[in-house]
Amino acid sequence: MKKFNVTVNGKAYVVEVEEAGSAPVAAPVAAPKAAPAPVAAAPKAAPAPAAAPAPAAAPVPAGAGTITAPMSGNIFKLLVNVGDTVKNGQAVVILEAMKMENEIFSPCDGTVKEVRVAQGATVQPGEVLLVIG
Repeated sequence: MKKFNVTVNGKAYVVEVEEAGSAPVAAPVAAPKAAPAPVAAAPKAAPAPAAAPAPAAAPVPAGAGTITAPMSGNIFKLLVNVGDTVKNGQAVVILEAMKMENEIFSPCDGTVKEVRVAQGATVQPGEVLLVIG
């Protein structure tokens, strides 16, 4: 370990820095604790009924581009409609995630063929938002 004097905002500190690749300093090890006494298992509840599977997403037509959600969030605003022409890099959706509005951009030029989400909908990462042909 090497000691250094560091001054931050006018206040002096002494810091110790370990050189990368050097052997780590052994920390004291506490004695193992005794195992707790066994507790009787609670009766198991009946399994919950299986939820209905989510409907499969419609396949994307050949030659079409998709715009997918990069993160979980809510669709705050749709900026395009079916039939609109979009350019590469144009903002097409505003996705709200963690109280922030994130613009989602078109990855290609084309015409909006499908809008697969509605304003206010909750989406998951990778979910298709728009199809562009």
